[in-house]
Amino acid sequence: MKLLVYGAGVLGSLFSARMHEAGHDVSLLARGERLAALRRHGVQLAEGDSPAVKQVSVPVVEHPANGYDLIAVFVRTHQVDELLGTLAGLKGDVLFLLNWAAGAEPLGAVIGHKRALLGFPTFAGMMDGDVVRYRPTNIMTRLFSTMPIGEPDGRTTPRLERIVQEFRTAGFKAKAEPQMDTWLKTHAAFEVPLLQAVNTAGGPVALADDPEAVRGMIRLMRQNLAAMPTSPVPRFFGALQTLPEGLLTVMLRRFLRSSTATQLNSPSLAAMAELERLAEQLRLYTRIR
Repeated sequence: MKLLVYGAGVLGSLFSARMHEAGHDVSLLARGERLAALRRHGVQLAEGDSPAVKQVSVPVVEHPANGYDLIAVFVRTHQVDELLGTLAGLKGDVLFLLNWAAGAEPLGAVIGHKRALLGFPTFAGMMDGDVVRYRPTNIMTRLFSTMPIGEPDGRTTPRLERIVQEFRTAGFKAKAEPQMDTWLKTHAAFEVPLLQAVNTAGGPVALADDPEAVRGMIRLMRQNLAAMPTSPVPRFFGALQTLPEGLLTVMLRRFLRSSTATQLNSPSLAAMAELERLAEQLRLYTRIR
């Protein structure tokens, strides 16, 4: 499988490096200063705060071309619309690995409905200059240890099975998810109220210190989940609907004070723009339902 990774940020860089190390034919699309850095040093990886930096010489391209079997898209939610036109002009299946609560319809309407697949990356990190610092395993990465990928109609097709197998050879715990759209909407139903509440409070610890704000956040999550036509996916999100509010408040306040929640501090402008776009998608979906 010849693979193009569209997006040279944290996720695209880490993904392309792992696929390249596993022997796959992969190219990473980058532009500007990021392209220059990748040409100088390759993808630079470090685990957590480790001073050890590994360089992976992933092939990089500045302009996308045809000839790829799969294009894996790693961009933020608000950046998708502007690149759909480019993707429409390329051949090959397109796997959108990102936050997305609008379903596959608006994607397929531009690039072709038979080309689009949905997924979500279950790995994360941050940029430290030109170095990608990926996060070591913690409670959240264990909960989301399996990377879901799915066809919009829920079928397990030969191409889906092939993609899952290719990703597994690179160490990603990929799986075919028959309810991928519901998975993404469930994630947004939880993530949007969480991040909005954290930003309003001024950080996760400040939110944890305000029990009433945490309870309000939980109620918004429940409203979002109630607007879904099916049960939450993954199923453990159903606990947000069934556990007593008091118990959920205690659990989430504890999470907000944990080291895992420190990643929610000081969101970038890009992260804020992504949250706004994802919230728009969620509002439209819940209003329609």
